[in-house]
Amino acid sequence: MQHKTLIKVRGYHLDIYQHVNNARYLEFLEEARWSYLEDHGDIVWFAEQKLAWVIVNININYREAATVGHSLEIQTHFSKVGSKSAVIHQAIYIAGTNKLVADADITFVCLDQKTGKAAVIEGMLKQRLEQYIST
Repeated sequence: MQHKTLIKVRGYHLDIYQHVNNARYLEFLEEARWSYLEDHGDIVWFAEQKLAWVIVNININYREAATVGHSLEIQTHFSKVGSKSAVIHQAIYIAGTNKLVADADITFVCLDQKTGKAAVIEGMLKQRLEQYIST
């Protein structure tokens, strides 16, 4: 299930070269993940289960510069659910075009807040995450 988030590039997102600074893309991606969680009711569900998402790896590819005034469309979806971790794929496009600005694979674990350890992804948790997988 694909989720879309729009973000407008502002002047404070730019670096000295007048394009979006690489660190800002991480913030854009995080904003899109929060939006995804909110829209699917997962924030409440995970809090009730005493589970927290903990990012363990981010691989990002920067493909094209974005500049002030661009509207960016961030597409977010689950691409893999394993027994201890899951992967979310995100792609950032100039809105209304096929121009890919950046894409990333974010690996996370579900931290059991009671034990402080990664939870095994099984049962209802696995079902909850797998329902969002798309290619």
